Amino acid sequence: MADTEQGNQTSITEFILLGFGDLADLQILLFLLFLVIYIVTVAGNILIVVLVVADQHLHIPMYFFLGNLSFLETCYTSTIIPKMLDSFLTGDRTISISGCIAQFYFFGFLVTVECYLLSAMSYDRYLAICKPLNYAASMDNVRCIQLATVSWTSGFLVSIIIIFLMSQLTFCGPNAIDHFFCDFIPIIKLSCSDTHMMELFTFMMTFITTLPPFLLTLASYIYIISAILKIPSTTGKQNAFSTCSSHLIVVTIFYGALMIVYMLPKTDTLQDLNKVFSVLYTVLTPLVNPLIYSLRNKEVKEALRKAVRKCLAFPRM
Repeated sequence: MADTEQGNQTSITEFILLGFGDLADLQILLFLLFLVIYIVTVAGNILIVVLVVADQHLHIPMYFFLGNLSFLETCYTSTIIPKMLDSFLTGDRTISISGCIAQFYFFGFLVTVECYLLSAMSYDRYLAICKPLNYAASMDNVRCIQLATVSWTSGFLVSIIIIFLMSQLTFCGPNAIDHFFCDFIPIIKLSCSDTHMMELFTFMMTFITTLPPFLLTLASYIYIISAILKIPSTTGKQNAFSTCSSHLIVVTIFYGALMIVYMLPKTDTLQDLNKVFSVLYTVLTPLVNPLIYSLRNKEVKEALRKAVRKCLAFPRM
């Protein structure tokens, strides 16, 4: 690699995503596995979006946020998995610097939005269970649109600022990223610029944008579980908990994996484990979202049955 003593000129033009390249004998198997996951994830989430839009019975706050989340998960998984599939099939693990930064932008943008959407969904469940008499007035159409708009706008603004700062960095080599996608820490480690101020700014912005949604989500479920435990009948407890258990599963997987990946010490021993846990929130969470919301939700299953009946009846008309 050439020296970079000529100002801001970069001496490398691409990175190498090592990913799961050390599992040489499993590349085809991994390709098939992630291909199936990707197809099921995209099809399932698009199906939920279509059902929420098409079925009048799902035009309520809980499904409005679920539709937003499903659309986000479709974009989220499409940011990472297609490049993985290409590397498994062709063995080409290179990605341009601009492509890598673009991938990180969409990843960071969508993760931030998901944090806000999950908190909005938990707040919605809190109002429905703990404040049922005020629910209709507190969570009307205007409030739903406001919460969704804040979620998407916050993710966009925070990520665009970080990406602007990242675009000013220079990279002199080495260019190997020991990950299956372009994450912040692996990219920063490869820069030959002074990144201390950027790392501090990014940490502060991440802290500000992810901690409040997490605390709101946590507080909502503390109140929800407390209210459910006070219900005298066992049937009442089961019915109340069933309305929020699906969301709680998604929240637990998402935040649990994020905390393990970004809060544990960055040692060589944990690097491979970090990849595994990264798969949980980048691949597994978008997959389980449509599965648990469709399999555990009576309204979604009923909307799906109605849609299937309409499709089967259509050719006879």
